[in-house]
Amino acid sequence: MKIMVVGGGGREHAIIKKLKENKQAEEIFALPGNGGIAGDAACVDIGAKDIPAIVDFAVKERIDFAVVAPDDPLVLGAVDALQAKGIKTFGPNKKAAIIEGSKAFSKDLMKKYNIPTASYETFTDMEAAISYIESCPIPVVVKADGLALGKGVIIAETREQARQAVRDMMEDKVFGESGSKVVIEEFLTGPEVSVLSFTDGKTVVPMVSSMDHKRALDGDKGLNTGGMGTIAPNPYYTDEIAKVCMDTIFRPTIEAMNKEGRTFTGCLYFGLMLTENGPKVIEYNCRFGDPETQVVLPLLESDLLDIMLKIYDGKLDEAEVKFSDKYACCVVMASEGYPQKYETGFEITMPADKNIYTAGAKLKDGKLVTGGGRVLGVTETDDTLKGAIDAAYETVKSVNFENAYFRTDIGQRALIAERK
Repeated sequence: MKIMVVGGGGREHAIIKKLKENKQAEEIFALPGNGGIAGDAACVDIGAKDIPAIVDFAVKERIDFAVVAPDDPLVLGAVDALQAKGIKTFGPNKKAAIIEGSKAFSKDLMKKYNIPTASYETFTDMEAAISYIESCPIPVVVKADGLALGKGVIIAETREQARQAVRDMMEDKVFGESGSKVVIEEFLTGPEVSVLSFTDGKTVVPMVSSMDHKRALDGDKGLNTGGMGTIAPNPYYTDEIAKVCMDTIFRPTIEAMNKEGRTFTGCLYFGLMLTENGPKVIEYNCRFGDPETQVVLPLLESDLLDIMLKIYDGKLDEAEVKFSDKYACCVVMASEGYPQKYETGFEITMPADKNIYTAGAKLKDGKLVTGGGRVLGVTETDDTLKGAIDAAYETVKSVNFENAYFRTDIGQRALIAERK
């Protein structure tokens, strides 16, 4: 089989490495891929949002199966365009991808179908939004409606911070048109859990849970990032909570999308908060999370390509989806200064026999050099959570590039939770 994976980050590298385990995967192309992915797939210089070029390439190369991994091309309709040419594709179509493409849509969906989430109001008028902030409970969460590279969510501790967030989004357009509409919602407290799930629109199969670390600095301080590391499984996510989530969130969401004529197939990500009043949805993503994928897929014992093909055929109930009982830890190595200003172009040296996923890296004169904010995801698995964390940090020591930065406390909250 000739397989095409759209995207070029650590998530895509993890997907490609897992797809390679199937002997049917004779050729894998990554569009655009990156310098590290080039060791596992043929990288093609076509951007993930260039849908006409993606489709032309797939047709010309007679691609048998395509995986559209990032949010932007999914929301823009890449799956629709590929399937219109008869190419089997993994991922939701444009109508279903709106579940991530518009936070207002997803909040309204949850309200309509009684899926537990934070209370909220939606605004297209800046003055009305600022007026609402004068009387709403603080802290409060301000969200840009559209896609914003995972950075369009501001937790405002004061009314002035909330007003500034609204001005930044609606007046200064810091997230472009994504901030033309904002959602202002109740601030929830409790442990956060990420649950990726496979679904063909009928059956939903949750993957192993994970815990992301979004803040740039140790102790969950600093700016929000695309993710500085993850562990799996999440110790807060018990079997009892998993059952509640299946009954009140996972199945109801799939059924709600069906009722709306927006049947979702692919990977649906549930960002959850385990509040005193039970689990609630913080956000949906219409794809594999990054860096959650880098700890979830290494624990998948079943064949990823087989699962994806079964989803395309609407036969997920016939697929084997089995995860190991081990633990995984991913430490993201970033460029110093991320998520703000940082320098790139530094040579990377790392062991070839370790599970390292490349994100912001490119090839220059035959050498792998840094090319982005989040550079690498170093993942290790072990029979214990502490063992996985220790092994990941041990591997980090063997990776070198100038300007390297990483958090030193990935998984520590999980270890504390485990002891309780």
